[in-house]
Amino acid sequence: MRGKSLKRPSAETLYVALVAAAAVGVTLAVATPVPTTLRDFFNGGTQPNTLIEPLMTAQVCSNCHSYYDEHTEPYSLWSASMMGQASRDPIFHAALAVANQDASFAGEMCLRCHSPQGWSRGAVSADTSGASLEGEDLQGISCSACHRAVDPVYKPGTSPTRDQAILANLTTPMPTHSVHGTVEALAHNASFVWDPEDYRRGPYEITANPHRWVRSEYHRDPALCANCHEVSNPVYTKQPDGSYQLNALNTPHETLNKYDMFPVERTYSEWQNSTFGTQAVALAKNPNALPDDPDFGMNRFGGNDVNVRTCQDCHMPRTKGYGANPAQGAILRNDLGKHTFNGANTWVLRAVAQLYPEYETDLTEAGVNDSIQRSHEMLDAASDLELTFDGYTNLNARIINMTGHKLPTGYPEGRRMWINVKFFAMNDVLIAEYGAYNSDLAELTTADTKVYEAKMGLDAHASNASGKPIGESFHFVLNNQWLKDNRIPPIGFTNAAFASVGAAPVAVVYVDGQYWDDTAYPVPPAAVRAEVRVYHQTTTKEYIEFLRDQNTTNNAGTIAYDQWELFGKSPPALMDEKIIAVNPCGVDVNSDGVYPDERDFDSLLDYYWMTDMRADINHDGLVNGNDIISFIDRFAGAPCE
Repeated sequence: MRGKSLKRPSAETLYVALVAAAAVGVTLAVATPVPTTLRDFFNGGTQPNTLIEPLMTAQVCSNCHSYYDEHTEPYSLWSASMMGQASRDPIFHAALAVANQDASFAGEMCLRCHSPQGWSRGAVSADTSGASLEGEDLQGISCSACHRAVDPVYKPGTSPTRDQAILANLTTPMPTHSVHGTVEALAHNASFVWDPEDYRRGPYEITANPHRWVRSEYHRDPALCANCHEVSNPVYTKQPDGSYQLNALNTPHETLNKYDMFPVERTYSEWQNSTFGTQAVALAKNPNALPDDPDFGMNRFGGNDVNVRTCQDCHMPRTKGYGANPAQGAILRNDLGKHTFNGANTWVLRAVAQLYPEYETDLTEAGVNDSIQRSHEMLDAASDLELTFDGYTNLNARIINMTGHKLPTGYPEGRRMWINVKFFAMNDVLIAEYGAYNSDLAELTTADTKVYEAKMGLDAHASNASGKPIGESFHFVLNNQWLKDNRIPPIGFTNAAFASVGAAPVAVVYVDGQYWDDTAYPVPPAAVRAEVRVYHQTTTKEYIEFLRDQNTTNNAGTIAYDQWELFGKSPPALMDEKIIAVNPCGVDVNSDGVYPDERDFDSLLDYYWMTDMRADINHDGLVNGNDIISFIDRFAGAPCE
């Protein structure tokens, strides 16, 4: 029942349950972490225990922002998002346990974003394992975390006047830089500046005002999203040779500049250095749709706007609706940002609903299903697939990135996108497959196809400091080098700009301006048709087994693994699919997709008498009787020469 959400959630958290389970019957070897301290993970912005009034719970907000239209009301959509469930995510808890094992107090960096409410009241600094978090701390990135946020750079005439004093009183403001003619803070790692009092903020002038309120342009600025969608490891500093070395321990990073730290996620910087960072891009769902097509007039990422630029345009698509209950005086708006926040995660929300009671999460079966469907729609919109056949032996698959960041982007560990190609002979007989995925084993054949992913690891310096081996690693808090990043850049990509923000391609070459990637596949001689699909996977088998097997603290990894198995082992999500006729012998002479038949022979004779090279069936550079013989052989079923 949704009404139960008004109760205070129980203080019991998943992590507490994990610790209890470990205490009663699990004996685990304890790893020795790198002896980092809270100071090593220090960041600017508002600090713990400094708010005059605490961040308000989401349940309080639900009184006005819920219970009137589940399709548009902010609370219901937010609660059915991974953003709303960020601190209940079992994959996060499993990764958190390993991070704290690897480096002492590393959870400070993780929980500052995943539980800003708990962090703001000092519960994380006291215990970076998360065990001190109470029920309300598990509301993820809650309403107040965003709607109390202050633009870290005061803008006269735009920023609320009270912000000038708030920023002046910060003990550690974030460093700034100038980009596209605008000065902005180098926000990352949840470096929020919060209003110390409960003045709530948003992009509207509101009519009914049951609480203190100031209008804020910052809430339509992608810079707000940078707070969490830029992640840097502050224990490392970039060296002149481009490597990253460990700082002196128990010392904050010298510059607090995220671009001097090891880059873990650069989604905001990717956006900022794309075309979307400076101008809107028209993205119709199907620009070639005719008036009678179902896609006609539809926008690629939903909402009212075909021209999109900001994070909010795609992940909070504008629609017609009420931001609060109209019975309490709210007005109908044509530009209401839907609080959906969907991305590429297509299964973890089900695990959250399985592990926690509904009165804590407000997750209903319908809400979970709708949210996951929106994630599938987001993936469907994220790319376009184009197929070309050279008429001889090669099929080319081109994936075009239609997003404002890399494809895929965000947290790199365990996430990947790949191409699956199937070739069929006559009578629908499968004769070859590339990028095959075994759903029962959750295993992908990677050697014969293109897999888009990012891989990090440890160099000799990090290995010596941590005791972990050199090379590829899922130990993200220890990793200090990128070994692979072939994720597809966005429109407007340049190598220089992406290198400057720690987002350069690695072990692959993309030329300036390239926002697509081509992969050629050899066409088997007997093939007549190819089916090509692009898939995305949220959690690979390799990653989930790592989280399970490397955990020496509790059973968070086992719980995450069990949920992964329960919900289909993170089933690959289909992004694109197309079918193309292939004719490796060149016998579809009239190019009608049906071959070889009598009509092809008629066309062959026409081209033969004209000495047209389309009659060169045997590809010897000549048009003569041998081509007639080759066609007849193919017609009789002989393989290509």
